[in-house]
Amino acid sequence: MSGHSKWSSIKHKKGAEDAKRGQMFSKLSRAIIIAAREGGGNPDMNTALANAIEKAKSYSMPKDNIERAIKRGTGEGSGADLENILYEGYAANGVAVMVDIMTDNRNRAASDIRRIFSRTGGSLGTSGSVAWIFEKKGNIIVNKDAGVDEDVLLEAALEAGAEDMRAEEDHWEIVTDVESFRPVVEALAAGGIEIASAEVTMLPKNTVELDKESAKKVLRLVDALEDYDDVQEVYANFDIPDDVLEEISEG
Repeated sequence: MSGHSKWSSIKHKKGAEDAKRGQMFSKLSRAIIIAAREGGGNPDMNTALANAIEKAKSYSMPKDNIERAIKRGTGEGSGADLENILYEGYAANGVAVMVDIMTDNRNRAASDIRRIFSRTGGSLGTSGSVAWIFEKKGNIIVNKDAGVDEDVLLEAALEAGAEDMRAEEDHWEIVTDVESFRPVVEALAAGGIEIASAEVTMLPKNTVELDKESAKKVLRLVDALEDYDDVQEVYANFDIPDDVLEEISEG
C-alpha cells in the first residue's frame, strides 16, 4: 500500500497546484453540486455533501464558491445538468482502474474516456468488472512536519472511530469507515491537529506491485484521465515501491 498511499499524497499536492488555476475548483464544485442535488443543501443532513465540502476546504476552495455550488445543486443557481457516471477498466499489468465522471454530455464523455484508455495502453471494461476490488473508506492525511506526536495522533484517531493508521515516509494515513470519517476529522481539528487532506475515497482491497516501466505506463493513464475536465476521481490498485515512485516523480 505504501506506493499507492504516497501517490495519493503527491496527487493532493498536484491538486493544490491545479486549484491555483481553477481546474481543481471546477471538479470540487461539481461534486458539491451533485451531492446537494441528490441529498439537499444542508450538510448536517447530507453526509455526501458534508464530505464534498470537507474535501473542497482541504484545497482551500473559497467559501463563496462552495455556497454557489450548493445553490446550483439545490436549483437556486444556473448551469447545465450534470450526470454522475462510473467507468471501470484496466491499465498495464492488470491494474484495476475506476473513473468517477461528472458530465453534461454522456456520449462525449464515453467516447473520450475510451480513447484515453486506448491510447495509453489500457482497456475499458464493463460495469462491475473491477468495482469489487475497492471499498469506500475515509482517507485522512496528516503530514509529519505538522509537529504532532505519532502516539497522540493515533490515540485521537482511534478514539474518534478510525480503523487504522499507517506511517509513511513523510506523512500518516488514517483510514476510517464512511460513518466515522467526519467524527474523526472533527476530533483531529478540535485537537489542533493540522490535516493535509481529507476525503471519502475508494481504497483497493489488494494491490499490484509495479516496476519502473509498468509504473510509467499506469501513471500515464492516470494522469491523462485526471487531466480530462469531466473526471472527478481516478481510483487504481497499483503499488509502486517508494524508490521507484521517487525516481518517476523527480523525472
